[in-house]
Amino acid sequence: MNIRRGRNRSIRIALTASAAALSLGVLSACGGAESGGSADGKLAVTASFYPLEFLVEQIGGDHVDVTTLTGPGVEPHDLDITPRQTGQMSEADVLLYLRGLQPAVDKAVDQAGVKNTVDAADLTTLEAHGSSSGDGHDHGEGDGHDHGEEEGDGHDHGDSGLDPHVWLDPVKYAEMADGVGEALQKADPDHAADYRKNTEALTGKLKKLDQNYRDGLKNTDTRTFITTHAAFGYLAERYGLDQESIAGVDPESEPSPARMKELQKIAAQEKVTTVFFETLASDRTAKVLAEDTGLRTGVLDPLEGITDKSQGDDYMEVMEANLAALKKALGAK
Repeated sequence: MNIRRGRNRSIRIALTASAAALSLGVLSACGGAESGGSADGKLAVTASFYPLEFLVEQIGGDHVDVTTLTGPGVEPHDLDITPRQTGQMSEADVLLYLRGLQPAVDKAVDQAGVKNTVDAADLTTLEAHGSSSGDGHDHGEGDGHDHGEEEGDGHDHGDSGLDPHVWLDPVKYAEMADGVGEALQKADPDHAADYRKNTEALTGKLKKLDQNYRDGLKNTDTRTFITTHAAFGYLAERYGLDQESIAGVDPESEPSPARMKELQKIAAQEKVTTVFFETLASDRTAKVLAEDTGLRTGVLDPLEGITDKSQGDDYMEVMEANLAALKKALGAK
């Protein structure tokens, strides 16, 4: 009897220990789910569109799991948020977006309630672009004017009236990179050293890109270029160019006959050689203007997304392709 009681007691102890271990395992699993992060333990980051996704990938490296709300080939301005994406945003450890670019994203961000929400517009200084100066377009280097339509150029960037296409200026994009790096360090301090190192590497590449633009566009036959989409105001201002847009910020909007006539006059006065269109929008208006003025057409990519039609595989390659296109169109020496 004593032996049997001892044996039964041992069995009860073993069963109790197993149950306790199982309970701890369940609690640990629940705790892991509530604490956020991706399934593999990486920092879960949701970026609203490609330029922000690129920053996270370059800075986060192997420590992050980044997803984007804007898929390849989707025009960011017209993005609609699905219920699945809304849930994805709410579960992110870090949510990165650019207020004023995508109205649907702005609304969803306000509802997501993510603790580490970063508005890239706060990481640099945004400016208003597109007002027609009516000054005869006699712009010297460094003047950096860019013009939309004479009345209502289509630059409706939310309530602020500011141009959100800031990533097309390598200097301002580097400022955004610094801010994204700091946000990742705050959200994941265990890997802060790696985030700092990767941020420095990326900003170094952007500094070199900026120098390439300065050198490549220093001496040109003309400083004026025409584009369907008024996305290049920051780039024009940085390098002393004059952007003339056909249809303002919306690449699909129709220009007025008066604007088309004005652009024909500008093209003749400023010795413009090329009308640029982009990969995610129709080239119809660019071709019409080019035919009416005897100009060439070319691609200038606003880098709102990467597709198989893009002029490169990532931000750096596309920006170098844009530089080559501008040098050719402006008659760089």
